[in-house]
Amino acid sequence: MSATGWLYLIIGIGWVFSLLVQGWLRNTYARWSKVRNSLNLPGADVARHLLDKNGMRDFHVTMQRGQLTDHYDPRHRNVCLSQRIFLEPSVASAAIAAHETGHALQDKTGYSMMRLRYLVLPMAQIGAQYGPWAAIVGWFMGLESLIAIGFLLFAAALLFQLLSLPIEFDASRRAKQQLVEMGFETEEDQAGARQVLRAAAMTYVANAATALGQILFVLVFAGRGLLKKFLKPGNPSPGPPVP
Repeated sequence: MSATGWLYLIIGIGWVFSLLVQGWLRNTYARWSKVRNSLNLPGADVARHLLDKNGMRDFHVTMQRGQLTDHYDPRHRNVCLSQRIFLEPSVASAAIAAHETGHALQDKTGYSMMRLRYLVLPMAQIGAQYGPWAAIVGWFMGLESLIAIGFLLFAAALLFQLLSLPIEFDASRRAKQQLVEMGFETEEDQAGARQVLRAAAMTYVANAATALGQILFVLVFAGRGLLKKFLKPGNPSPGPPVP
């Protein structure tokens, strides 16, 4: 198979993997959103209890619209929970609320990977928004330098997704520990929380795979000239000049 063929294959695998993970998350959430947790607490109460338990009374728990739109807002110190997670006393609600509270704990303790991700965020946002256009315009105009800029912007978005991986897995680890300490000790509680947190964390792996696919898309469709130069046989390896 040619190098371009391998790139097409990798892109396809990344996209399919992303779709499968999203489906897995929806199915896992749907299953455990129907199971009441043993303490009969909605996500809002779980998050509030965990914040207070860790001396974080200046952090807030808010409700927002949408499904699975839960996130932590470090600017306002808000644990933002979607309506069902906020209101329903399900295993899924407790797990997701604890996960977002895990991000708040990372913020409080100055978790280094989170700080690094915030530094990369502005460039990643620019890359996700303008990287495709830079590459496409560069392709139409035959400007390899503009294609390279688009590629680098995409790379910033990929770096952001890669930095998200340890952050999300660490938040899930904190969530499981906090839930046990809170009293979620039944086998059903723990099994459900593990499955929900694992599926949620894997969405970030899928996002990273998608970002990688986007970079390869730029290489295949817009950066063929750059790719050919890179893969051209006989290109001398960089190094000091031979006397």
